[in-house]
Amino acid sequence: MSAPAEAAHPAVPQIRVGTGFDVHAYDAGSPLRLAGLDWPGETGLSGHSDGDAVCHAVVDALLSAAGLGDIGGLVGVDQPETEGAASTGFVRLALARLNAHGWRPVNVSVQIVGNRPKFSPRRDEAQRIMSDLVGAPVSLGATTTDHLGFTGRGEGLAAIATALIARA
Repeated sequence: MSAPAEAAHPAVPQIRVGTGFDVHAYDAGSPLRLAGLDWPGETGLSGHSDGDAVCHAVVDALLSAAGLGDIGGLVGVDQPETEGAASTGFVRLALARLNAHGWRPVNVSVQIVGNRPKFSPRRDEAQRIMSDLVGAPVSLGATTTDHLGFTGRGEGLAAIATALIARA
């Protein structure tokens, strides 16, 4: 892995922002795991791991903010030990990498884009789970695309995350 971008810029700000994005197709043969929660009765997401698009986007946002790459550099689909793995473990790995480089999360915001599952009934529960996992406030929102694009056609789900980090 290459050196963080800050190595070339010694006057690195004490607060940084990163963005993450993830998308997965629906997979009727898989259980749905989203925002660290199991969603019984809902169609799951395809993926090498459990397909938790929220966790994946959070990992990318945290690593991006710190200039430490992305989820592919942390865990890869070529690693047999990550097959079917809980994506909450990937968030923990990203947090350990941030900590090793002197960063800590301040807050994370995630927007889920898709027609299902109906997110609002479990929003508070998901925010508690994700906030406990990240060790900072995580806010979650959800929207649809009014039947436009792959998410609007019900083919999959996307998540966009923004992370604010600060020097530890």
